[in-house]
Amino acid sequence: MHSGEITMVILLLIGLAARSNLIANCACILLILQFSKLDQLFPYLETHGLDLGLLFLLLSILVPIATDRITTRELLYNVSSLPGILAIIGGALATHLNSEGLKLMQIDPGIIFGLIIGSVIGILFFNGQPVGPLMAAGVAALFLEVLSWFG
Repeated sequence: MHSGEITMVILLLIGLAARSNLIANCACILLILQFSKLDQLFPYLETHGLDLGLLFLLLSILVPIATDRITTRELLYNVSSLPGILAIIGGALATHLNSEGLKLMQIDPGIIFGLIIGSVIGILFFNGQPVGPLMAAGVAALFLEVLSWFG
């Protein structure tokens, strides 16, 4: 067994222990692809996986609008109210952090393991909700930037 396969098995076990179906499923899918000799899909997943994930995330978020459960009037009110304006600012800051996190993961792909361990700790001890490593990487990039100011 190669080190990548061992790491995926460890992630599978961590995902199961932390009750994180997302981590466990991803580790399983990658192991299945590797063992079934479909690992030629890895470069495609590495290049386009984030875009595909964001596509499905946005689809799930936009369904209430498409099905008229949220009306145009409600949308306009929500973006013009104080919570809506703060949500716009939060969204802008979050996307900036996400881009910094993406840069960090491209520079140091090995950091993903620490991000996953941190996510598991957040799930187990802080009742956290895992939404993916990108925001975690953005926060880590922010921490690294702040540390660079002092060192």
